[in-house]
Amino acid sequence: MKQFTWLSTSVVVLALLVGVGGCTTNPTTGRSQFNTLSRADEIKIGTDALPGLTQEYGGKVPNLELENYFTSLGKQLAATTEADNPSLPWEFTLLDSDVINAFALPGGKVFVSRGLAEKMDNEAQLASVVGHEIGHVTARHTSERMSQQIGAGIAAALAGVIVGGITDNDTIKAAAPVAFGAGSQLIVLSFSRDQELEADELGMRYMTKLNYDPKGAQQVMELLERESGGGGGGLFDKFLATHPDPAARVEVVKKKLANEYAYTQGNPQYHLHADRFKQNFLAKLPAKAPAKKVDALGGRVFDLSQPAGWCSVCASRGPAVHSAKGMSLTGAFASGSVVTSVTP
Repeated sequence: MKQFTWLSTSVVVLALLVGVGGCTTNPTTGRSQFNTLSRADEIKIGTDALPGLTQEYGGKVPNLELENYFTSLGKQLAATTEADNPSLPWEFTLLDSDVINAFALPGGKVFVSRGLAEKMDNEAQLASVVGHEIGHVTARHTSERMSQQIGAGIAAALAGVIVGGITDNDTIKAAAPVAFGAGSQLIVLSFSRDQELEADELGMRYMTKLNYDPKGAQQVMELLERESGGGGGGLFDKFLATHPDPAARVEVVKKKLANEYAYTQGNPQYHLHADRFKQNFLAKLPAKAPAKKVDALGGRVFDLSQPAGWCSVCASRGPAVHSAKGMSLTGAFASGSVVTSVTP
């Protein structure tokens, strides 16, 4: 009887997982992904969230020339992406915020703060950051992350039922949901770190297609390392961190520059475009307005068990199984979380 209960519950878990999405091969990464969102869902989520998120960060930088410059750069990079990704409704927003951040919403919405952009020295650095965020979109990291959260939530919720069906030990029954919850969280965060490294790789791929020197990617990581104070926690803290620290990412990028991108180094066909960036971007940044109270989203938590609070697509589908754990909504590139994901 105990064995039958365990088997029945396992079948329910499998049915729930299959019911909320399907496996596809992503043409950008070549990986098989289990995604809960369709392309149309991702576009709607990004489109719906864009106005409020822009306002949350203080609005756009009030300069049409800079807006056009940033949009042009972004669209050129998006045009180099794979499969049908160039046809996404891409929008690139330069946020009027001193917060050092960059992130993306599903469906092609990319954001970079002036706080990050104004610390850069050349256009290749900006192309690296924008390419990284584009990579989060084309690799469908938001949907993948959500699928992991949903799967983890199902496992945690049903762990007690499964264990209860195969043991009479009350201590084990009580501990099972906690143990499964902690373990699933570690799995989700591990994927998130992998996603960040994958986005770094895609950013280098896209910028190089436009003949930017991928050395700019290393320079951005070094910039972030400086801004973070170069600090690092213990081994366990690093393991639980959502994404790799900038120093670790610098080393990964250096290896790529020495191997698959070695042909770009010292090659006059690949450029940093420092002068062009200073003339067309830095010189045209308007004077900073008085400091605004802008929530950098580090303190906001979206509970995936309440989709109506953040996802109109999910809400429209009615009741569903979601993770009981909330997901912090912070910047992907600088802070290390996925926006939704929802990044470095």
